[in-house]
Amino acid sequence: MKITTQAVAGTVESSDAQVMISPSQSDLKIDLDSSVYDQYGQHIIALVKETLKDLDVEGGEVKIIDKGALDCTIKARLQTAVYRAIGKKSDLPWEVL
Repeated sequence: MKITTQAVAGTVESSDAQVMISPSQSDLKIDLDSSVYDQYGQHIIALVKETLKDLDVEGGEVKIIDKGALDCTIKARLQTAVYRAIGKKSDLPWEVL
């Protein structure tokens, strides 16, 4: 997947994460600002890389402001931002048929 526009998902409230993604001419860049970075920073970065790989995202800039979000929340915010950034509005994996 190619990131074509800037997109945001999530909030900076406690136990949430805000994910901002934008196009980039270079390889994937991940910037993490987390209130729990010392304890979980490397785990969060690995989760982000794995999720982006699952979505076939090869490049772009990802900025995450994490306020102690659970893995499932970070993954959901990242997926939402990616789908917004590629302009996909239907046939999403979580849609009920």
